[in-house]
Amino acid sequence: MASSERRDGRPQRRWRDTLWAIGLFALVGGFLIRLAFNGTSAWLPALVGAASMSVFVMWLVRRRRRHDARTTGAEPDDVPVMERQILQGAPPPEEPGRRRAMAALVDSRQRRLRRHRWWAFPLLGALFFGIAALWFASGAVAAGGWMLAAAVVTMGWMVWYHLHYDRRLTRMRRRLQG
Repeated sequence: MASSERRDGRPQRRWRDTLWAIGLFALVGGFLIRLAFNGTSAWLPALVGAASMSVFVMWLVRRRRRHDARTTGAEPDDVPVMERQILQGAPPPEEPGRRRAMAALVDSRQRRLRRHRWWAFPLLGALFFGIAALWFASGAVAAGGWMLAAAVVTMGWMVWYHLHYDRRLTRMRRRLQG
């Protein structure tokens, strides 16, 4: 038995996969961002706003995991483990049921990725580059330049990550079939 597996043969879940860890990260991140923008004197509204946002994030993550679990036939706790195996390029599971679940997850992710790419990238590009154009049009050349640089970097990273994730999914699909 590998150290990353439990006694029942399923992969070990990491602490950061738990909803509480995700909620805590969302709480701390939201609180610090709100403090940075509003100042430390507004700590109570920042805490209340960040707490409500972290509950919402936890609800969204739980909803997505349950949907993916229904789609794949796996347990909701196994979905982040399978995603990590796909991203890390780990070998596919040996058990036929887990192989079917991973194949269903790969298909679901690839369908979703390819279905939304035709509108998501143009919309985000128009948003990022449009904001930079508005800064330039208003006469704030320095802010427009910074926004343009941020738009180029962000859109470049998003396109690279999209292609990287699609390649990983395709590679895992080939391993599961072969």
